[in-house]
Amino acid sequence: MVDASISPAQSGRAAEVENVHWRIHPETFWVVGGVFGSGRSDLMATAAGLQRPARGVVKIFGDETFAIGEEMLVEHRRRIGLVFSNGGRLFNRLTIAENIALPIRYHRNWTEAEAEEPVRAILELTELLPFATQTPGMLSPNWQQRAALARALILQPEVLLLDKPLLGLDFRHQRWTLDFLSRLSAGGALYDGKKVTIVATTDNLQAWRAVGQQFALLKGKRWKELGGRAGLEASGALLNDVWADDI
Repeated sequence: MVDASISPAQSGRAAEVENVHWRIHPETFWVVGGVFGSGRSDLMATAAGLQRPARGVVKIFGDETFAIGEEMLVEHRRRIGLVFSNGGRLFNRLTIAENIALPIRYHRNWTEAEAEEPVRAILELTELLPFATQTPGMLSPNWQQRAALARALILQPEVLLLDKPLLGLDFRHQRWTLDFLSRLSAGGALYDGKKVTIVATTDNLQAWRAVGQQFALLKGKRWKELGGRAGLEASGALLNDVWADDI
């Protein structure tokens, strides 16, 4: 739950998004549109409990972030997967398999041998197994972004936040990502049929119209909920003048 104004990561600047009133219910698929500089990345970081709001309240699983102890906040963050854009901030000194294993080895204190089976399962699920021993710098941005997604999934989070996941991907990888997220939302094999709550940001709502369930816009430092697919169509947000003043 976000009931706050979102502050940019760079201190000393005014809040980028004012008065966000947002409830993310379990097993829903949200798509949030916005242009560059609209506050999409800061919204994702704030919703994940990584960044404080400028003012207001942000709750994760019913608990207010930064009002609870650090130990509980970390525990809540383990239940949330966050995928950054532009290559996903992978560690280039580690192989793809080692990058994916990092969260589970750190949070559960597993050995490399203990992490091997779940890492291999994720590699196979995301078609990354042929690249397991390569480093991120050896891969194209398409595969780097997929590796970042795989790393976010290794702990099987209940909520998956993706910041501009289609940015820079070619058509084939965009299609794969949309199909894969749709299956996760519906209850993919990774979760034994359990549905994952998903939030993705984008500058192209058109690409997500058949996948997303709830839609919103960040525009002019404001949060605007569009509702479901019918609301998206009615808003005109799929037209070429998507960022016109009357939307």
